[in-house]
Amino acid sequence: MTLKAAASLFCLFPSIALAQSPSSTSDLLAKQEDDRWTIGVGASVKDDGYAGEGTRVRPFPLIGYEGERVFWRGLTGGVHVIKGEAFTLDAVLAGRFDGFDIDDLGRKELAANGLNADLLEDRDDGLDAGLSASWRGAAGELKLSALADVTDSSGGYEFAADYGYALHWGRTTLVPSVGVRWMSSDLVDYYYGTLDEEVARGVVRYQPGSAVVPQVGVGFSRPLGEHWKVTGSVNYKFLPSEITDSPLMDPDVSGAMGVRVGIGWSF
Repeated sequence: MTLKAAASLFCLFPSIALAQSPSSTSDLLAKQEDDRWTIGVGASVKDDGYAGEGTRVRPFPLIGYEGERVFWRGLTGGVHVIKGEAFTLDAVLAGRFDGFDIDDLGRKELAANGLNADLLEDRDDGLDAGLSASWRGAAGELKLSALADVTDSSGGYEFAADYGYALHWGRTTLVPSVGVRWMSSDLVDYYYGTLDEEVARGVVRYQPGSAVVPQVGVGFSRPLGEHWKVTGSVNYKFLPSEITDSPLMDPDVSGAMGVRVGIGWSF
């Protein structure tokens, strides 16, 4: 199986993690429960700000597993290399769902930005691999991660820092979080710039280089009876000028929002 085929298989199982890279929100929600398995269904709604694309809605199967060493949180899976009460080091795989089909973007909107849709290429989803370290205590959880594309979709990498704190109201758990991501030039150029093959066809060159993306979010979990629970997340990314100035983006965009919600049976 090729790396891209493996990534395609991996991408069949998105979940309610706050972000594509390992986040403190998804970690803290997972650590609030004693269940090993969660199986259910859900839906994601997101608006990335691409020209004429609008809001994307995608249903998904919700699958999660929390083992002593191995875990699977839908978008993220991995192995606990070191697992202690306060510190954890994980080797992780994480799906990256920043890809899009040019046909899903607006031809009129792209033309207004000076782009001919017929000369553009689709952007592929990817699969990242790397390490994630987290420190957990009474003040919440801090997570640092380093991930690199192993499918050669973008050939890029990112470093991320996230902080989350779990709050409890009865049986409801909320995890507000803040984070920041540094995305390499290869990663940003692929998803928000114009490609060399597109430039060769006459498309204007736009290569924004690396970018820093802050974000805020909140995750939630609420039991419904003995085994069922509803979980979800809302996040907002503050897009920098390197991204918002892209001719692939709507001219008035300043951020990107995503919402995920699911219902699952835990055991």
